[in-house]
Amino acid sequence: MAETGVHAGCGVNRGTLYVVATPIGNLSDITLRALEVLKAVDVIAAEDTRLTIRLLDRHGISAKMLAVHEHNERRAAERVIGMLAEGKAVALVSDAGTPGISDPGAQVVAAVRDAGYAVVPVPGANAAAALLSVSGFDASQFLFCGFLPSRATERRRVLAGLAAQTAMLVFYEAPHRVIDSVTDICAALGGERDIVIARELTKIHETVHRCQLDAAVAWLQADDNRQRGEFVLAVQGAPERQQGEDADAETVLKVLLAELPLKQAVALAVKLTGGNRNVLYQRALSLKDES
Repeated sequence: MAETGVHAGCGVNRGTLYVVATPIGNLSDITLRALEVLKAVDVIAAEDTRLTIRLLDRHGISAKMLAVHEHNERRAAERVIGMLAEGKAVALVSDAGTPGISDPGAQVVAAVRDAGYAVVPVPGANAAAALLSVSGFDASQFLFCGFLPSRATERRRVLAGLAAQTAMLVFYEAPHRVIDSVTDICAALGGERDIVIARELTKIHETVHRCQLDAAVAWLQADDNRQRGEFVLAVQGAPERQQGEDADAETVLKVLLAELPLKQAVALAVKLTGGNRNVLYQRALSLKDES
């Protein structure tokens, strides 16, 4: 295995992979430690070397670079491990934010760990954390969901499974899908919850807007500019339900399913119990499978 001492004249260790967060928009959002690491390592493994070079040029950093993107991540991991075996220090960066969080990098980190080499985080910018800090929601519990599926049927299935989640839900979304996704989120979770829509965080046209879900699509459609850029969405979790209430709803559902088709049984159970339609529908499917 590679020697793990410190490189002479710098603050990085030999045979170590540094996972370095980079700005999500504003290039000034780079930490002093990140700059020190990027200057000191032997190689920078970057999602897109053409984008990363802009950041490096701004800070006068010249380094050997290696492309690590979603199409070559497994092969690139082998190359990174080979460099670590030679005693080199490597920094891993994505185009923006923290590698491995809805960005390439997780496979490289896993492979490096499996090979027995040290992996060191160099924290910094993250779009989800930036939104949570200004959302006004209680962020003591949240579920990061990343990007929803692009296919409508799969997206709606995933959202139905999240309908009963009491933790705040955080999504990333692309501009060409944001209307469809917010429409489906509203249908699955109900229009009464609040949503915070953030676009172009830390950039010139940064926008953060909070409203009820049933008003979100209209707000997006009111101005084409509101549909541009990269999005982060934070949605309030489901209200806490008492265990007895859930048991009562399930009892009602079982009785109705014995007498009615599934959709009718769910519709009537919603009226009788006030439960969430998508939650009851998923439970009805489970009960059908069990029987």
